[in-house]
This record gives sequence, structure tokens and C-alpha cells, in this order.
Amino acid sequence: QLQASGGGLVQPGGSLRLSCAASGFTVDDNAIGWFRQAPGKEREGVLCIHSSGGVSYYADSVKGRFIISRDNAKNTVYLQMNSLKPGDTAVYYCATTSGPFCISQRDLYDVWGQGTQVTVSS
Repeated sequence: QLQASGGGLVQPGGSLRLSCAASGFTVDDNAIGWFRQAPGKEREGVLCIHSSGGVSYYADSVKGRFIISRDNAKNTVYLQMNSLKPGDTAVYYCATTSGPFCISQRDLYDVWGQGTQVTVSS
């Protein structure tokens, strides 16, 4: 299971840190990705951390602003979001491929967290 948390309302330019807590498996053995879905849009990949610790970015718009990290002791993956923009408003989900490598195809992620709402607005 995956449990996403940490969303909220933030002003443009602000920061938030999302958490994705895993149970039943270890995050350092599996790729964990963050996805987001804005109203009226398809769910899109944001970025992903491989079991090796390497990172794959799936949304160019977040490069230089979003950072993914992992705390193996807490079995949790984090998404640090900085310089937030109104366009980042979405429900954010974490998911795993149940394997060591990140994959760009959303449909190949087989375990999903419940989603956490991020709203960027003044």
C-alpha cells in the first residue's frame, strides 16, 4: 500500500513537501513515481525515483523546482515542491511499478496511493 499526504493550499512561489509512505514492501527495492491530475486533464507523470536512487523526470515544467527523495528508514518517498505555480494545482498521486525501474507508461504502475490535493492560489 501507498499513503500520500502533505497537500494543501499555498501561494504562488511557495513550497510544499508531499510524503508517500509505503507498507508491505520497501521503497528502496521499488521504483516510486509521482503523478498529478488537474481538473479536466489526464493524469500525467511528474518524476520518479528508481530503486538505485536515480531520478527520471516526466514533466519538463518541474525541472529545477521539484525534488524527489527517499528515506529508507521511514520507508517513505518525498516530493519537495518549490516555486509553485498555479499550473501545479492538481491531485498528486504516488505509485509503484513493483519493480526497480521507473517506467513512463502510467498504466504499468500497479499500486497507487489515494492522492493528495495541492492548490496553488493567491
